[in-house]
Amino acid sequence: MSYPESAPARRPAAVVSAAAVLVVMAVAALAYAVVDLVVLGGTVDAFRSAARDTSASPEQIDDVVTLLRASAVLSAVVAVLSAPVLAGLALGLLTGRNGVRVATWVVSGLGLLAGCCSVAVVVGERSAPLQLGSGEQALAELLGLIGDAYPSWWIPLNAGLSVAQALGYLVVATLLALPAANSWFGRHRSTAPTAPPMFTPAPHQPPSAPHTPPYPPR
Repeated sequence: MSYPESAPARRPAAVVSAAAVLVVMAVAALAYAVVDLVVLGGTVDAFRSAARDTSASPEQIDDVVTLLRASAVLSAVVAVLSAPVLAGLALGLLTGRNGVRVATWVVSGLGLLAGCCSVAVVVGERSAPLQLGSGEQALAELLGLIGDAYPSWWIPLNAGLSVAQALGYLVVATLLALPAANSWFGRHRSTAPTAPPMFTPAPHQPPSAPHTPPYPPR
């Protein structure tokens, strides 16, 4: 007798939405890396032009320019590396792998923390500029010029992306914790193929001796 195969469970909207948010964040990370490197050249030129009117030496100006370039390249590298990670997590969620869901929660927690720290740094720089000693007045002047060297829309864009990043990770983590997602990932875990039990043969027993009739009495 043959039994009809059960229809595969459809992906819940919560899982599909979480994967879609991760894909959007991956695309945004790549776009940010490209824009970051494109803006870098104009920012360095604007900073050098403004730094000529300060009391800083050429060596100090070069040091700050190196810092600008290193921070921009580092941000771009982190964004580029995070894009395939987010895309891979999205694909893993769509296949119903519970381990990928746990990994997504871990990444979401780290991303939420990083986003909150970025927002705190931007707000702190605006509300309480860096204060240096009197002997480092030239360096203080140079650091004060960094914010003005960027395009007027760059710092608000970074703040907005940091807030969006934190909210995106929070949304993903919440969607994956909904009952529909729990039921779907639990079903995939319970239907995972298991190894069949091994057959243990019975121990070999020697054949019993044939029964011989007793001798007739004499």
